[in-house]
Amino acid sequence: MADSLCETLQKLKLTAAEGGVDNLERDLDGLLKALAHSNAEASEKIQESGILKVFLDLLAPQSSCAPKVANIIAEIAKNDILQAQLIGMGVIPTLVKLLGIHSQNAALTEMCLVAFGNLAELESSKEQFASTNIAEELASLFRKQAEHEKKEMIFEVLAPLAENDTIKLQLVDAGLVECLLDVVRQTVDSNKDEDIAELKTASDLMVLLLLGDESMQKLFDGGKGSVFQQVLSWVPSHNHQLQLAGALAIANFARNDGNCIHMVDAGIVQLLLDLLDRHVEDGNVTVQHAALSALRNLAIPVVNKSKMLSAGVSDEVLKFLKSEMPPVQFKLLGTLRMLIDTQADAADQLGKNAKLVGRLVEWCEAKDHAGVMGESNRLLSALIRHSKSKDVIRTIIHAGGVKHLVTMATSEHVIMQNEALVALGLIAALDLGSAEKELEGASLVPILHRLLSDDLSAPEIKYNSMILICAVMGSEPLHKEVQGLTFLDVISKLRSHENKTVAHQASLTEQRLTVQS
Repeated sequence: MADSLCETLQKLKLTAAEGGVDNLERDLDGLLKALAHSNAEASEKIQESGILKVFLDLLAPQSSCAPKVANIIAEIAKNDILQAQLIGMGVIPTLVKLLGIHSQNAALTEMCLVAFGNLAELESSKEQFASTNIAEELASLFRKQAEHEKKEMIFEVLAPLAENDTIKLQLVDAGLVECLLDVVRQTVDSNKDEDIAELKTASDLMVLLLLGDESMQKLFDGGKGSVFQQVLSWVPSHNHQLQLAGALAIANFARNDGNCIHMVDAGIVQLLLDLLDRHVEDGNVTVQHAALSALRNLAIPVVNKSKMLSAGVSDEVLKFLKSEMPPVQFKLLGTLRMLIDTQADAADQLGKNAKLVGRLVEWCEAKDHAGVMGESNRLLSALIRHSKSKDVIRTIIHAGGVKHLVTMATSEHVIMQNEALVALGLIAALDLGSAEKELEGASLVPILHRLLSDDLSAPEIKYNSMILICAVMGSEPLHKEVQGLTFLDVISKLRSHENKTVAHQASLTEQRLTVQS
């Protein structure tokens, strides 16, 4: 096999040098046959033969062999070894140019698309594609297509290319979005499998284009963009795929405060709440996840929180507490945490909800789902930090949540450590008597000793650990634990800490410990 391939390659190089078109066509056919049964060894032989350079010359716009050469390139672009070499030689700009000149030639068009599909997966190819007018060529080609198979081929090239932010913007500028909206309009009421598949591909690609900041802002157009308006009309649709794409599109548009504020004022929250309400009982998990993602993003700007709470977002979100699906649990927790940030009344109300707090404590033990576990801990802490309420603290103590906050103080993420220490500081300040057993059982004092002794602890961790040590001195069993460890030695060293706030707190803490020892 390898020998016959070598012969074919040698023959082809000679024929190409002589320039006989008929012989060249024959030898190209021979190579295509040989490639049909090729393997990794064949790729090496092609690489060694230097034939790739010949192919590039044969791809000249006026060459009658171009379709066959494009076919060969499409074949050899399947082998990883040769992809990088083809890209390095500049085969992409050559094929894009050919596509533009011969867009009427069905065979050549098809071969170019197959080659692009095989090359577009490579990261290094995307920069090269971005420097060509591939976006215009593909959008133009797409507009002319009536056949489902041809559209599918173009989609297969567009999907990997649209991962690149530069190309996303080029595709938007080339008018691809209007093509995608047309596909949606034509297929939305169809029951044919191929139409259902096309609707999914088109709406997924639309969402992908919105992942680029520039392309997203262009389509949002201050909330007046016709594309933005049409995508909103997908949310109340009867079609699950369109509901999903519509909710994901809103989540993508909601990636900056200005857009979020505009959308909340425009009443988009109610659209999402209505959608969620349709999916409470045995609902579509991907739609639930997407709608919660959108609500979470919309809740980030401070001015939106009270408006969204007044619209009943937290009540709707709480309906999904019974969900057993970790992606839904994760987004539900994130949405509630965003909503109560700086909102004392909402934090107080939710923090006294024993059903919610009980579920949070349960999820704090979800070892198989680190995201859900982390978000549950963060929400427990946020309920205390934003409400500063004794009732909330008692609800959390009663549900067995204190030990999870102590564990959270040992997290590898500084932000989570800090959130836990602040919440524990509030527990110790507002209701130490009720919490002392849980704090003792969770080894709070030894953990604080470790955090203060560790040179790698961030300044804010050291500061809040000292605040907490002072606060727990009011409890007899915890006071005893403090006395049993070398806290004074550790804290006296911190008086010379480079961070002035830490050094000052160390002096105060040392005085407190000395007086109470």
